Amino acid sequence: MRELDAIDTVGVVGAGTMGSGIAQVATQSGYEVVLRDVEGDLVEGGIENLTDGLDRLVEKGTVSEGEAETMRDRVTGTTDLADLADADLVIEAVVEDVEVKRDVFADLDDVTDDDVTLATNTSTLSITTIAAATDRPDDVVGLHFMNPVPVMKGVEVVVGEKTDPAVVEFAHEFAEALGKETWEADDKPGFVTNRILMPWINEGIRAYDEGVAAKGDIDRGMELGTNVPMGPLELADHIGLDVCLHATETLHEELGDRYQPAYLLKRKVEAGDLGKKTGRGFYEYD
Repeated sequence: MRELDAIDTVGVVGAGTMGSGIAQVATQSGYEVVLRDVEGDLVEGGIENLTDGLDRLVEKGTVSEGEAETMRDRVTGTTDLADLADADLVIEAVVEDVEVKRDVFADLDDVTDDDVTLATNTSTLSITTIAAATDRPDDVVGLHFMNPVPVMKGVEVVVGEKTDPAVVEFAHEFAEALGKETWEADDKPGFVTNRILMPWINEGIRAYDEGVAAKGDIDRGMELGTNVPMGPLELADHIGLDVCLHATETLHEELGDRYQPAYLLKRKVEAGDLGKKTGRGFYEYD
C-alpha cells in the first residue's frame, strides 16, 4: 500500500458513467489519470463525458477555462490495461458482474506493482470474492462512489474479509482528498446504501403497480413527506431500471424473498424502458 502523499497517478478501469465521473473528480483534485476501457469508442465516450462535466463547471464559474483545460490534459485514455502499470492506485468501475470484475482484478494483479491498492466501485458484489482473484487480497478495498460522482458528496468504503486496516484508512483519506465524505460498511450484500435504497425503490414501484397512488403522487408524497430530494420512481429512472433490477436480484439471491424484484420493474427492463438513459422509464425524457 502506498501512502496518500505518494499518489500521483490514478488508474480508472471502465469509462462509463461511473468511471468517467471518478476520473473527473480525480483530475479536479490534481491527480494524473489513466482511463481505460476495452474499446476506443468507449474510452472516447468517457473522456467526452468528463469534458462535458468540466465544461459545466466553467459555465457555473466554479473553474476557469484554463483550469478546465489543465484538468483535461491530466487525463489519458487507453484500451491497453498495461498502460496502468505506473498507476499508484487503481479503481475498477466496470459492469456489475462478479466474474468480469474478477478477471479485471486478476489482470491488474499482474500489471501493477505489488504495493498498489486495487479498489472496486461495486455497489452490491462481495469485495472478498473479487479480492480472491488476486495475490494481494489485503490490498483490495471497496470504494463505492455515488452517481453522479462529481455531484454526490458520499463515498462508501467497504471492508473485505482480508482488507488490511491500513488500506481501509487509506481509502477514507483518498476519498476525502477528492472532496468527498465517507462512511464504512462491512462486506455484506448491498452494504449500507443499496441494502436500504433498493427495497425502498422496489416498494415504490410495487405501490404504483398496485394502484396505491399515481406515480407523480408517490414521488411527491415521499419528497414532501420524508424530505428526500427525489421520489423512488424518478430516482429509479435516474439510476437506470436495469441497474436497479440487477442490484435487487443480487440482494434477492443473497438475502431472500424480502428483496424479490417488483414485477413491473422486470417488465419495464424487458421492454427496454430503462429510464433517463433511454428516454423512457416511469417518466419520459428528452
